Amino acid sequence: MGNDHDKAKGLIALGDGLSESEQARLRAHLDACEECGRYRDEVDGMLRALRSTPVTADARLVRATQMRVRFHANRLRETRQRMWLVGLSCLGVGLSATFTAPLMWRLFAWLGEEAGVSNAVWQAGFAFFWIAPVLVVSVLLMARGTHLASNGGRSQHWK
Repeated sequence: MGNDHDKAKGLIALGDGLSESEQARLRAHLDACEECGRYRDEVDGMLRALRSTPVTADARLVRATQMRVRFHANRLRETRQRMWLVGLSCLGVGLSATFTAPLMWRLFAWLGEEAGVSNAVWQAGFAFFWIAPVLVVSVLLMARGTHLASNGGRSQHWK
């Protein structure tokens, strides 16, 4: 029987976040159990008292909170602007690669033919030429990410 009381008290603690079936089960238990009904009344009284108690914040706390909110809002705005630029850059790189890849392929084929090297050699050279910039940028970005992680991702300004 104690288990039913514990379940009912747990449901009372959840308040308004109950499903229809949980509400029905709780109502049925409260109709039959005077002890849990008193518990619910005590919890309701405590919540009313807490809600009626005004909470004031110190002016310094309010200013500090406003300053941090503005700081984070500015960082979010800057991040969105950077991401917009990154997106446009990716689009530009993608379009550039789409239009220049066939031309570069022909250039490497012509150079390979003029130099007298096999198809595998000039094709490997083309692949390296095409992939090397991505590898360099990836390593630089990973190094920058590692640096940020070692700083805890925080600006030195807020320490």
